[in-house]
Amino acid sequence: MFNRDSKSVRIDTLIAGSVRVRGDLEFAGGLHLDGHVAGDVRGDPQAPASLSVSDTGSIDGSVEVTDLVLHGAVRGDIVASGRVVLGAKARVEGNVHYGVIEMTLGAQITGKLVRLAEGEQGERGALQEDA
Repeated sequence: MFNRDSKSVRIDTLIAGSVRVRGDLEFAGGLHLDGHVAGDVRGDPQAPASLSVSDTGSIDGSVEVTDLVLHGAVRGDIVASGRVVLGAKARVEGNVHYGVIEMTLGAQITGKLVRLAEGEQGERGALQEDA
């Protein structure tokens, strides 16, 4: 899914900039979002799932994936058991639970950064970390 430089994500599904989704979104493989989702976004918990959000993309809801590359906005908690890459225009209003994180100068997080213990995955792992 990710190249060695962690900047490139395999894309199986594309949601274009003119698309607005109302409701939760579940996917498998790789998803690239240029549009807007008003609801939670979850990757398949049984297989690696990567999400890429462009600078025009936004999510009003929580995100639960293996890997995330964010250049847009998320208003909700993020749980990424693998890698989180935040670009210079990334905006997060919520807590970020991550395995590994990379932030570019200019990225903004209004919330907590919480490192997941190795082997923890999903919301259950994030909640245990908070306890």
